[in-house]
Amino acid sequence: MTLIKQTLFQTGLASAALLTVMSAQAVTLNAGDTKVKIGGYIKLDALFSDFDDRVPTGSAREFYVPGSTPVTSGSSNTYFDMHAKQTRIHLGTESMVGGKKLKSYFEIDFMTQTNGTENVTNGYSPELRHAFFEYDKWLFGQTWSTFMNVGALPESVDFIGNTDGTVFVRQAQVRYTRGPWQFSVENPSTTTADGGTDKVVHDDNELPDFVARYNLKNNDLSLSLIGMLRQLTVQDGTVDDTETGWGISVTGKYMIGKNDIRFGLNTGGGLGRYLAINTSAGAAIDDNGNLEAIDSLGLFASYRHHWNQKFRSNFIYSMLDVDNNTNLNGIGNGTTKSTNSLRANLLFDWAKNLTLGGEFTLANREAESGADGDLTRLQFMAMYKF
Repeated sequence: MTLIKQTLFQTGLASAALLTVMSAQAVTLNAGDTKVKIGGYIKLDALFSDFDDRVPTGSAREFYVPGSTPVTSGSSNTYFDMHAKQTRIHLGTESMVGGKKLKSYFEIDFMTQTNGTENVTNGYSPELRHAFFEYDKWLFGQTWSTFMNVGALPESVDFIGNTDGTVFVRQAQVRYTRGPWQFSVENPSTTTADGGTDKVVHDDNELPDFVARYNLKNNDLSLSLIGMLRQLTVQDGTVDDTETGWGISVTGKYMIGKNDIRFGLNTGGGLGRYLAINTSAGAAIDDNGNLEAIDSLGLFASYRHHWNQKFRSNFIYSMLDVDNNTNLNGIGNGTTKSTNSLRANLLFDWAKNLTLGGEFTLANREAESGADGDLTRLQFMAMYKF
């Protein structure tokens, strides 16, 4: 197993998407007693998207963002987009220090950058994905939240795939791993409802987010049981209040020969930004200036089937349900009540480390008013891993 694979497994980061990338022949260098590996991939995405009425702006044109699906009535509109912004590069190191392994991992891409235009050059600034190091049982830096089980993410042409029902967060943290147990303190952030699909981001927290996780593997079943406690805080001159948020996550993968089933349940009060890429705020404010955590539930399941050595497919369902209190400030008719998506793809390994793929997606968002809107998308990709 390569250095990067070992790093990802031991920190709970191993996933189909990442391990597919890592299986390519990365460049290996030796700098004294330190091993250095450089790799990544180049990916081209082409998307035909049909939205109800208005077209969303920003990232929703480039990958599925559940909270951005329009619910206004009107004729549907189809848009074509093509980009290579998911392209990424990573660097990992490993050395022995004091008789123990010291590892590091660094990765960038261009996926959610708005610093660039399509007018002439399509130049976009790189963004930090991962930057962490491990020594013995400790991890320091930015990477996937310990509350997120990357190993349960399905293989998709879309950037995420099971977006509605999954936890998807990268952030700074300190993590301790002992056997199947992991404990972390992570960077906090509070979002509150601001009417419609908007959120207000507050950086007023006095405490980090706390996560405890247990990873179980039994024959063909891999399972992660995770709990989180967090502080929701607003101090903006008008509101000065703190509320407790919590979350429970049960996610895993079950192998059926070469095929597999992936699944997950994520629920809690005040999950907010952790679930469905912040489709729901973590809290809302009542008339007395007090915070009230918003309850939410996310579910997903997928099945991956290998047709032969060259072709494989993934069938993915994902949903989000939000229990909004419409009597609270900032929760209006346009606030998201639920979302769901269904997708199927076909991937073809054209040559070693070179994959072509197509994916069909049906998605829906319902607002508190009862209005709903659909997204129909056909997406193609070409990916070269190095």
